[in-house]
Amino acid sequence: MIYLGSDHAGLELKKLIQKHLQEKGEKEVDLGAFKIEPPTDYPEIAHEVAEKVVENQGSKGILVCGTGIGMCMAANKHAGVRGANCESKGTVEMSRKHNDSNVLCLGGRVLDTKTALEMVDTFLDTKFETEERHVRRVQKIEKPK
Repeated sequence: MIYLGSDHAGLELKKLIQKHLQEKGEKEVDLGAFKIEPPTDYPEIAHEVAEKVVENQGSKGILVCGTGIGMCMAANKHAGVRGANCESKGTVEMSRKHNDSNVLCLGGRVLDTKTALEMVDTFLDTKFETEERHVRRVQKIEKPK
């Protein structure tokens, strides 16, 4: 399952991502926002998506705001969420391979649609490399000293 969320600034890109996922046959749930006005407080949506990802092991989240930064900060407040604010296919790929990211945060005001959709595909298609060093490091992300 893929949980989608955006604020007003990321709404248009989120809709395009949702359509793309549906065309690929992916199961997705849109948790908002659903309209541009009134403006949405991004932390509310980020927390809702993060909670769903934590509750449903193996699921993923995609969050979109103006830059992806605020969504990522809010989502990462939840134990079990490893949100990555990415700007390229390469950073998305590494966030999956080495960090086992489970929430992708994107910027609707800073990414073109083609790049964003390629990033979504990379996020969904790239597997975590389960080498001991990566597993150890992810465990340290989850449980700091």
